Amino acid sequence: MSGMTRSGQLDRSRQVALQVHEILRDRILKLQLTPGTVLSRGSLQLEFGVSQTPVRDALMRLQEEGMVDVYPQYATVVSKIDIKHARQAQFLRMSIELEAIRQLTAQEPKEAAAELQAVLSQQKLAASQTTYDQFDRLDQDFHKKLYEKAGVLELWTTVRRQSLHIDRLRRLNLPMPGKIQDVLSNHEAIVAAIASGDEERAAAVLRTHLSGTLSIIDAISAKFPDYISR
Repeated sequence: MSGMTRSGQLDRSRQVALQVHEILRDRILKLQLTPGTVLSRGSLQLEFGVSQTPVRDALMRLQEEGMVDVYPQYATVVSKIDIKHARQAQFLRMSIELEAIRQLTAQEPKEAAAELQAVLSQQKLAASQTTYDQFDRLDQDFHKKLYEKAGVLELWTTVRRQSLHIDRLRRLNLPMPGKIQDVLSNHEAIVAAIASGDEERAAAVLRTHLSGTLSIIDAISAKFPDYISR
């Protein structure tokens, strides 16, 4: 678990509140803590072996990120997935990655395609319902490579920070039949288009790929009605 030592205790050489935030954020993103889950400050203090202050600070940070809703004198609850926020994150990501595609197909298509293929090969090995975490991490690595090769790696941090709601949506979408194979097929097509310098084809596939989850939002909402805020 992120931020924990092998003994299960927090690493006391690092800021405690930051570690509690990282752990809770990871659980929310992976839907281990689902929308609507009440977070008890007392229970979190006992779990992490800390005082009230770092738990309060961690929850405040999660509130600022839109991951929890705080009701004073009542409860702190894991927030619903905000579709409006998810669409804005998709818009940001689409804008950046389309420009990255344009640069890569024009400047260094063979080298970029080879590096993307290396990540894709690893992702194929993790294409299983028992390895969602690894598959999802490699999916992010694939797209992060676009930013790196386009020379805008610093923007990846901005995109990740804005992608918390769409990441949870994707987590709901990933187990659906055919989703993993669709991701791999799209990645393969992007690599092939970049390698051949076909900007138009690479951009078209990327648009389809990044729109996949939001394009079936009605189906996701129908399956998880209590998780979604529209």
